[in-house]
Amino acid sequence: TVGATLKAIEMLEQSAALPNSVMEKANHFRSRMAAAGFDLVKGNTAIIPVMIYDEPKAIRFADELLKEGVYVIGFVFPVVPRGKARIRVQISAAHTLEQINQAVDAFIRTGKKLGLIS
Repeated sequence: TVGATLKAIEMLEQSAALPNSVMEKANHFRSRMAAAGFDLVKGNTAIIPVMIYDEPKAIRFADELLKEGVYVIGFVFPVVPRGKARIRVQISAAHTLEQINQAVDAFIRTGKKLGLIS
């Protein structure tokens, strides 16, 4: 673990390419999701909470996305306050824009299916 951490720090000190890539991809995901009508928690990180608000719907949403090949976690009470259920999305430098677009498309299909967006 220590060796991997030291190597990661070394790589980050040598180049900002990976962090920049992550943020470009996260911003792409955010802009497409917002344009589709999803409520996202504001922030400038690669972790993007998609607000669902309804606990059973958040769990079902995550299950439906898994069927589409998109692995996300539904966060519900007691992890988050009641009425603040969400899907937690984490973008990485390893994701391609094609994968991100496929994930957004799956979110849109599922959001419409579950009546979260129109």
